[in-house]
Amino acid sequence: MSQSLRPYLQCVRSSLTAALCLSNFASQASERHNVPEIEAKTSPEVLLNPLTVARNENERVLIEPSINSVRISIKIKQADEIEHILVHKFTRFLTQRAEAFFILRRKPVKGYDISFLITKLPYRGDVEA
Repeated sequence: MSQSLRPYLQCVRSSLTAALCLSNFASQASERHNVPEIEAKTSPEVLLNPLTVARNENERVLIEPSINSVRISIKIKQADEIEHILVHKFTRFLTQRAEAFFILRRKPVKGYDISFLITKLPYRGDVEA
């Protein structure tokens, strides 16, 4: 790993560690439903401040935390046309198989290449201990 990449990745890691302190929080709008608040945006008091960690304008990570979910969007560096095609094919491959990746969103946030949605219970088959 290059020395210039290491501080960027350490910053992303520590930011994600802080943002992933999730709790089980039922929706205030719909009774007995645990809806990801970052997607629903029904209660502004449970949304936290979004954080962007950028190495440059072409490489950045957007972390949008809330009380029960975190949306992580990644912009992958694309220096030339070949890298642009590779990133497009890779993200398309992943999004077509989004059911297998429980945290992957089918449609990324505008301006980013790929997005993930992490909740306390990532999929319905999960059982609380």
